[in-house]
Amino acid sequence: MDDGKPTEPKAKWWSRPPAGQATAGEAPEPAPTQPAGSAQAPVSAEAPTASLPPAPPGAPGDHGSAGTPGAPEAHDAAVTPGAYDTPAPHDVPEAPEAPAVLDAPRDAPAPQPLHEPDPYGTPPYGGPGPWSPAPPVQRPTPAHGTPVPPPYAGTNGAGIAPPPVPQDSHPPAPQWQSYDPWGAPRQPLVTQPGPPLPDGRRKNRRGALLIGALLLALLAGGIGGGIGAYIERNGGLTSVELPQDERDGGGRAPDSVAGIAASALPSVVTLHVSGATESGTGTGFVLDDRGHILTNNHVVAPAGSSGDITVTFSGGETATAEVVGKDSGYDLAVVKVSGVSGLKPLPLGNSDNVRVGDPVVAIGAPFDLSNTVTSGIISAKDRPITAGGEKGDGSDVSYVNALQTDAPINPGNSGGPLVDTDAHVIGINSAIRAADSGSAGEGGQAGSIGLGFAIPINQGKLVAEQLINTGKATHPVIGVTLDMKYTGDGAKVGGSTQGSSPVTAGGPADKAGIEADDVITEVDGARVHSGEELIVKIRSHRPGDRLDLTVTRGGKDLSITLTLGSATGT
Repeated sequence: MDDGKPTEPKAKWWSRPPAGQATAGEAPEPAPTQPAGSAQAPVSAEAPTASLPPAPPGAPGDHGSAGTPGAPEAHDAAVTPGAYDTPAPHDVPEAPEAPAVLDAPRDAPAPQPLHEPDPYGTPPYGGPGPWSPAPPVQRPTPAHGTPVPPPYAGTNGAGIAPPPVPQDSHPPAPQWQSYDPWGAPRQPLVTQPGPPLPDGRRKNRRGALLIGALLLALLAGGIGGGIGAYIERNGGLTSVELPQDERDGGGRAPDSVAGIAASALPSVVTLHVSGATESGTGTGFVLDDRGHILTNNHVVAPAGSSGDITVTFSGGETATAEVVGKDSGYDLAVVKVSGVSGLKPLPLGNSDNVRVGDPVVAIGAPFDLSNTVTSGIISAKDRPITAGGEKGDGSDVSYVNALQTDAPINPGNSGGPLVDTDAHVIGINSAIRAADSGSAGEGGQAGSIGLGFAIPINQGKLVAEQLINTGKATHPVIGVTLDMKYTGDGAKVGGSTQGSSPVTAGGPADKAGIEADDVITEVDGARVHSGEELIVKIRSHRPGDRLDLTVTRGGKDLSITLTLGSATGT
């Protein structure tokens, strides 16, 4: 098939102008040919065929003749662009005509249609038939003198270039070309591909594009990395400054924890003790400007008689110290540093004035962390405790009528001051009640559970003065031996054995009338529940003090008054 073109002559032209009409200045149209079936109509010799303009591309009749391919049909020779714009009247029937062919033999038989034309199957009564051309588009004729653009150099809708225009004829304006709806759509000239580039140039272009992309990626990566590094170092592209309060002048209320610490810390020291078999760390505080420092006996005990003791002050200065005196019964010791000036003694308070609930501050070096400050309250007073006893013979047991505090105290706080809101010492931190899982006997180091105990400073003052003055401390005694295995309420005097008595002859108890197997239940009106508690209460007094005791003997209560004696401590 030839792309939808007819293989036989067209059956009918429905847009041809009436016979005999012609455009001014052009040759008249030849007379109508004979009806179908007659002989071929002769071509008039007078018709000026040489000067006739061709039909516009795509106009009716631009398909060639069935007899001579490519030759223009006879009726196209007399049709001008204006003639295409005049449709035939609907009420004028046209006789079918066989297209004449120029230069065709006069005796050639005219082609006949395969069937009679259907007057209702073509416009204006119906759509165009499969072999009918589309109706021409009416276009205006340019006025005289209007510039006409150059001829259209493209192709028609079917891709066929228009025939050349004779020099002596008027070329139709390219913008008024006929429209062929059955032709292929025109392709823009700009989309026509050019000749292929050589393989070498194509490869070079691809390589250049690849290199350019790589360079662009490297440049972008370098810029991005530089920006990221700048943001990481500077925290962003812009400087950020956060609001902050003005600098504090440093003023604190004297009774605040900060004020108390600032006042007391310069007088607190850390002790590092090393001996032949053991070493330890503890705390102490300055008693006077001569270099005397008070601490616990169990802090300096590892040094023995030939160990070393180093004192570190709150400012970082260090000095060597020596033991002045110590007492295991009170668990107190005094050491002295020499050649140190500018010492600031810590004022001593009065532990008898302390009330339960009073705020306190503990200062020390727990686990060798110097200048540690903790705070709490006085949880209880006159709490009888015993500490030590590692030797097993009772010679190292200390009896303390202690102040109880919930200020955190840990190993290393021993010997440090417990101060009140005036920054005055009211106790010497000495012991803690540790959890069972942290007891030293199980191989662990105990820690604070909020149960700390301090030796009242009134007791510490008496012992410190004795140690500084004599190198030894004296203990108040009543002159009896107690049954420490007694489980009843009170402190029981031991039983008599052959050749010995639990009551020291000529001692304070003997003089007051105390006998063996007596049970002491009160001291100065305060209940006593055990032998340890009785010792604690007696040692809280000075030798020579008078005590009022309540004694149970044979089910009867007796009141006895005695004067305390003295004994040298160890």
